[in-house]
Amino acid sequence: MGTKRVAVITGSGQGIGKGIAQRLAKDGFAVVLSDRDEKVLQATVQEFKSQNIEVASFIGDVSRQEDQTALVQAAVDHFGSINVFINNAGIEQVAPIANIKPAELEKLFQVNVFGVVYGIQAAAAQMQKQGTGGKIINACSIAGHQAFTMLAAYSATKFAVRAFTQAAAQEYAKDKITCNAYCPGIVGTGMWERIDAGMVEYMGLKKGEAFEKFAEGIALGRTQEPADVANFVSYLASPDSDYMTGQSVMIDGGIVYN
Repeated sequence: MGTKRVAVITGSGQGIGKGIAQRLAKDGFAVVLSDRDEKVLQATVQEFKSQNIEVASFIGDVSRQEDQTALVQAAVDHFGSINVFINNAGIEQVAPIANIKPAELEKLFQVNVFGVVYGIQAAAAQMQKQGTGGKIINACSIAGHQAFTMLAAYSATKFAVRAFTQAAAQEYAKDKITCNAYCPGIVGTGMWERIDAGMVEYMGLKKGEAFEKFAEGIALGRTQEPADVANFVSYLASPDSDYMTGQSVMIDGGIVYN
């Protein structure tokens, strides 16, 4: 078994996932990047290699249980073990409840909820096998603490992530495996560009207005960057958080207080 600390991050070809991987690499982790977009993934891998980051990659779809299992195995094959597994991948949907279609609802839950469950299962099984504990970290959201109009289905998936985070924390504590989640707010990534576009369609807003509307209530006076989230995930991945489990913590600059 390898002695290098190894972190696996899903949905890490770009956005928050990429930011998390960069920060954990800075912390001394070898990182395994996973994404379903091969072109984006390989561009990020090459960027990391140019920075002398120890990196491996895996093309996979988190909504497929076999892909999550294969991702963990690929990480172990490459680096010898895993210490941290981050269920970061997720998708959004903007629609009033009356307009939610079955196929869209199914896809949202398959990625945001099923993917997290499959990731927890695969990572925990490997960590149990290693016998040295580990950390599972899930992507939740402020929408997992408070539902938002036009984001009902997305919010429901994130409430589910909180539930699985709490249950996993209890079930795997005996194995010294912790499970926590990070809950971002308004991050200037591709996901929020798509949310903004959806709000334009359904709420009659102009491009950028939805983003501004949501952002204007942030207590710290600015939207967040992927690094803001990555800095907190760095803590969750470190020994400093060893006594913390089952928590889904807001990292939103002051939007939702819970």
